[in-house]
Amino acid sequence: MEWNQIPLGPLQTNCYVLTNEKKECLIFDPGEESRKLSGFIEQKGLKPLAVILTHAHFDHIGAVDDIRDLFSIPVYIHDKEAVWLPDPALNGSHLFKIGKLIKARPADHIITGEQELSIGEFNFAILETPGHSPGSISLYFKEADLVVAGDALFSGSIGRTDLPGGNHQQLLESIHNKLLALPEETKVLPGHGPVTTIGQEMDSNPFLNGF
Repeated sequence: MEWNQIPLGPLQTNCYVLTNEKKECLIFDPGEESRKLSGFIEQKGLKPLAVILTHAHFDHIGAVDDIRDLFSIPVYIHDKEAVWLPDPALNGSHLFKIGKLIKARPADHIITGEQELSIGEFNFAILETPGHSPGSISLYFKEADLVVAGDALFSGSIGRTDLPGGNHQQLLESIHNKLLALPEETKVLPGHGPVTTIGQEMDSNPFLNGF
């Protein structure tokens, strides 16, 4: 499996495209700049199967409708944030005064609880990692040694918890109980900034010391 990190939008939110040997792909968090993202997919000759959202903050969902309509693919989101997609007050675009209100149509598939999920030939585990937001999830691909962590865990940092529904203690528990329980060699694909590993964050992340 191959993956590509594509920073999108004014906040440079990381969108990820995971691709298998058949050139099928999953798209995670298409935050903005749908033409940039679709151009990459078309240039590579990829066949998208689904959009999966780690959470529903505005900077992760801005291109959702464009991408799903262009490729005729479904969107997945956790049930605790299902109503956030069409609501700028919940997804944060109203709060941040970014110049436009971000709205997306409801998701096609609602994720409830932790589970193993298969889409095409992609098999992965859904980990509930709330704290940055109530419905934040991380997607763990065991065979590829990687986890798409959204805004839960960053290189040398953790997600902010001062937004509506955020909870600092809950985020720390999510990181320690779900993410740091993964093998140390697991690559962490975060919602912002560079890729890291579980081992690196266990050793050097100052926000996790003394928990």
